[in-house]
Amino acid sequence: MKVLCVGQASYDITLLMNTYPEENKKFRTLDKIECGGGSASNCAYLLSKWGIDTAFAGVVGKDFYGEQIEKEFQNIKVNTKYLDKQEQTLTTSSYIIASLDKGTRTILTNRKIDQSIRIPYEEEKYDMIVLDGYEKDFALEVLEKNKDAISILDAGSLKEATVELGHHVKYLACSNDFAREYTKFELDYDNLNTLIPIYNKLKEDFGCEIIITLEEHGCFIKTDTYKVISSIKVDVKDSTGAGDIFHGALAYFLLNGYDLESAVKHANITGALSVTKVGGRNSMPELLQVKEICRHVFR
Repeated sequence: MKVLCVGQASYDITLLMNTYPEENKKFRTLDKIECGGGSASNCAYLLSKWGIDTAFAGVVGKDFYGEQIEKEFQNIKVNTKYLDKQEQTLTTSSYIIASLDKGTRTILTNRKIDQSIRIPYEEEKYDMIVLDGYEKDFALEVLEKNKDAISILDAGSLKEATVELGHHVKYLACSNDFAREYTKFELDYDNLNTLIPIYNKLKEDFGCEIIITLEEHGCFIKTDTYKVISSIKVDVKDSTGAGDIFHGALAYFLLNGYDLESAVKHANITGALSVTKVGGRNSMPELLQVKEICRHVFR
């Protein structure tokens, strides 16, 4: 089985603090973690870590950050044939403040607006395509030439390209922010009835399987009935990359034949385990750990 993840690659610098800093003051951080990041990039990393033949398509610069991202991919055996290392482009960088007292993070991302992949697609076949809303033209070409593949869009935020790609995939896994902003409906986590019209609007407009992520509340889907799929309670240290890790796990379990509800349950737990550690890639759990906890939870 082969997977291609298309989208953003970034270099993440996470600064650890006990609490969020006040404006116009100086602070000394507790520690610093550096690693690759980006939604589709993290999905590719997790899938390869879990033994899937995975390639990544996206843009980095010919700079130190780009070199580090390529090395990380190579170390975990992600295929980098579509990693476009561009001379005149600076690698996207994200600066993350991890507030340890609340387990929250604030992300500042610097990305060149007009960058896009220039490596031509070679028309090889993939069993799954995972997208994050970036590299729209390349992504559309890959989808067109892999119509039988399972395709998943991580719709984290409302962008024109994300909406367009949403009409071409089989699974739209969107954040509650995307769901609310797109439908313009109010969402109340404690009231199932507010989620149903949001789901129905997304289903009507995009026509594919809809998954609405609700952060610590789990996910909202529809199988035989509408339902919230809850996760497990954990001690949250840092939520950086949790959504990316959720989507990578969702891709893994769907690719391996799990039905939607089972795949979401396993992905929920994978994402929950990730927030118990600091950093994005540092917090990706082992597959055996996820399966063992899932067997205990779902028995």
